[in-house]
Amino acid sequence: MDDMATLLRERLRLAEPVPVDFQRGAVEACDGFDRQRIEYRGLEGDRIPAFLFTPQGRAAHGGVVVFHQHNGEFHFGKSEVAGIVGDPFQAFAPALARRGLSVLAPDAISFEDRRGAVQGTEPDFHDWLQHYNAMSHRLLEGDLLMRKCLDDAQRALSVLLQACGIDAAHVGVAGHSYGGTTALYHAAVDARCRFACISGAVCSFETRLREGTGILLFETVPGLARQLGHHDLLSAIGPRPALVVSGTQDKYSRDADQVVARVAGDFITELRVERGHALDQERFDAMVGWIVGRACGQANATANGRT
Repeated sequence: MDDMATLLRERLRLAEPVPVDFQRGAVEACDGFDRQRIEYRGLEGDRIPAFLFTPQGRAAHGGVVVFHQHNGEFHFGKSEVAGIVGDPFQAFAPALARRGLSVLAPDAISFEDRRGAVQGTEPDFHDWLQHYNAMSHRLLEGDLLMRKCLDDAQRALSVLLQACGIDAAHVGVAGHSYGGTTALYHAAVDARCRFACISGAVCSFETRLREGTGILLFETVPGLARQLGHHDLLSAIGPRPALVVSGTQDKYSRDADQVVARVAGDFITELRVERGHALDQERFDAMVGWIVGRACGQANATANGRT
């Protein structure tokens, strides 16, 4: 891990993780878990809102930061992971909290309550422009959106550890699509991520460029494809456990099985289905089960495939 983490940190000028001050909001009792709004500051002094989920009436076995998807819905961020809006197969936080985990679900920059013009879960005409500006304005200043997003991710993990007092050996990251990309890069550079669940996000640059697949603004780093590939990032995660979920009909994880095959070691569990990008019950359940198993220190993953 050290070489790849050093390469990425130097390339991005990404600082090491730091302790983070945060403020707690009121606690809302839900069905089997408690939900609390958390706020903390980012690298640029910006406000980062998140939801913190904790098991009801018992101590957490472990914890996970769940990064939300993109899906062109900038008005949905932490609230989709919370199961308040959007796709029910993105509602990881309640499912995990009910099974004994603490979960932090933050808004990514330019999503939900981190949009420049509006907050909340209603769309705005300028949402896409706000997201585009988050990349382009940084490029003009010689900075990168990936640096900001990964610094945010590191802060989220710091907040989870500080807020819940859980064993640092049982804390990881997870996400689907945009969230999966965030989890992939975050786990590669931050050894505090003791496991990583990555869905709909592993695909070689060669395949994406050949097939004309869109590139996330997050991943738009000049010359990045000449320096590394997703197999390098997965290798950097090892020997920490990783789950790679993909669909044969998903252009964003088209050749995930081939990428995984390039990675040495036996730390990856692979779940590949004959379906597209959007999650379904099978993948959702497998991801929840695997995360719970890893956070609780269990040896056997619940997803089928390479282990």
